[in-house]
Amino acid sequence: MKNNDKEILSQNNKSGIVTIVARPNVGKSTLLNKILGQKVAIATPLKQTTRKNLKGIYTDSNSQIILVDTPGVHKPTNELGKYLSSQSKEALCGCDLILFMVDGSIPCGLGDKWIWENYLKDIDTPVLLVVNKVDLIKDLEKRELNIYSYKKIIEKNIDSIKISAKTGRNIDDLIKKIKEYLPFGKNFYDEDIVVDSNMREIACEIIREKIILNTKDEVPHSVAVMIDNYKEEENIDKICAKIIVNSESQKGIIIGSKGSMLKKIGTSARLELEKMVEKKVYLELFVKVEKNWLKDKNMIKSLGFE
Repeated sequence: MKNNDKEILSQNNKSGIVTIVARPNVGKSTLLNKILGQKVAIATPLKQTTRKNLKGIYTDSNSQIILVDTPGVHKPTNELGKYLSSQSKEALCGCDLILFMVDGSIPCGLGDKWIWENYLKDIDTPVLLVVNKVDLIKDLEKRELNIYSYKKIIEKNIDSIKISAKTGRNIDDLIKKIKEYLPFGKNFYDEDIVVDSNMREIACEIIREKIILNTKDEVPHSVAVMIDNYKEEENIDKICAKIIVNSESQKGIIIGSKGSMLKKIGTSARLELEKMVEKKVYLELFVKVEKNWLKDKNMIKSLGFE
């Protein structure tokens, strides 16, 4: 492509950064996966699944949208909570648009009010109210009352859209609306790049997702994953990972009877990783107890939360 052609393309192309902010378990990761048309962020029914800002890149013929999925915003109670809060605030700096995502199946709560008052009220960046989970409520009058309760806490006039991240309802309209706020310019990433993460980070998240899905409320958020070794070979990727828990009882739950749970977690994680890397994966998992790691600044840093 000639330089002239590139210049014309950038003049007609829109590109920018869009940060998704919400309280925990509203559906940010589900929305990111739906927009990109593939899984790049782990999504579970439990709160505070997302721990790090994740950039997903949506590219079409006339735009590139860099979507930043942030940890669910909540008042921090430990060192990990402080890190999650800082991640969300950091993602608001320098973006072109903020998606304030709320749960339209229920009225506005204290968590949503806290986000608006502490994160968004005085910000100059445009904010788009994205009302998710509208598929869960059939009573239209009740749904509109719920939406009104969110608009009531917002003292300025902002645009809004109703969607369902799970079913895909109005996702195309949301993409069109996002483009209205983006500046003209060239793309930041090559068109074949969908996520700005390396395989070590992705492997950590996949393993953690399988732990959450298989143990559910028994091992909540006091679990982390550290990759000790990741070796890429032509026909196989060899991964050695350490699962960090808070207590001996949690270690017992993850290992299970005769190692059955650890084997189940490892198998499901390995199968998903093999789909991603399109070759065989050898995955070795260990479980280690680090008491009160959630409150240990040094441990938080060693796990990459800094």
